[in-house]
Amino acid sequence: MALQHQIVGTAMQMAVCTLQPGQTVYCEAGKFLFKTSNVTMETRLSGPAGGQPGGGAAGGMGGMLRQAMGTAMQAGQRALAGESLAFQYFSATGGEGTVGFAGVLPGEMRALELDGTRAWYAEKDAFVAAESTVHFGIAFQGGRAGRSGGEGFVLEKFTGQGTVIIAGAGNFIDLNPADFGGRIEVDTGCIVAFEEGIEYGVQRIGGLDRQGLMNAVFGGEGLSLATLEGNGRVILQSMTIEGLANALKKAQGADKQGPTGGLFSTHSG
Repeated sequence: MALQHQIVGTAMQMAVCTLQPGQTVYCEAGKFLFKTSNVTMETRLSGPAGGQPGGGAAGGMGGMLRQAMGTAMQAGQRALAGESLAFQYFSATGGEGTVGFAGVLPGEMRALELDGTRAWYAEKDAFVAAESTVHFGIAFQGGRAGRSGGEGFVLEKFTGQGTVIIAGAGNFIDLNPADFGGRIEVDTGCIVAFEEGIEYGVQRIGGLDRQGLMNAVFGGEGLSLATLEGNGRVILQSMTIEGLANALKKAQGADKQGPTGGLFSTHSG
């Protein structure tokens, strides 16, 4: 059954989900907001693919060991990616239940519907909650994109069927590179999520000439832009996490970015 949900709010949106008896959703630790009393909450280290309670018993000691190893690998992969180690699971008992989730930054939320044919990729920390039929994984972007892409090095990957809710900073815009000649170039911090089939890469802004150095030093984008190519849905955000952090530092009188805002920024985040 489809997850009944409503996204409410403007500047800092929330997702309110209605659970049917036996229906389960899970969220990243720290994204839970509220629940009704008939909704149970359980914290686990494993994602849905790691097995539901009791899943390893049927395989005896060997099955339990394999499940424990799988859980440890999942948790280790998330730790390496800088993600939360644990998930919180919510299930309704004795009738319909309600549970609410929220992101950690001022901005929008979006519900993605997976039909099992295409995966979705999202930036780190975009995941808020999903049905238990959706698998959460980590995708490590390798090669040149991984070394120079900043936020793009580690991506969240969602597969399976069901609803997954993501969040970002500022306002969202949906684009398809196919509508713009098959390719768009984006500030690396503005990518929220994109469908499988979209090719993600990183390119240098200009050459090592006068204009290239001007872009890097004074343009505020550094030396690289993300590239998105193909035919599929792309979600971008109007605010970057680094931009928000710098604005808050400036408001507190602790702006260390300097007048250029580019390559010579001393921002350590």
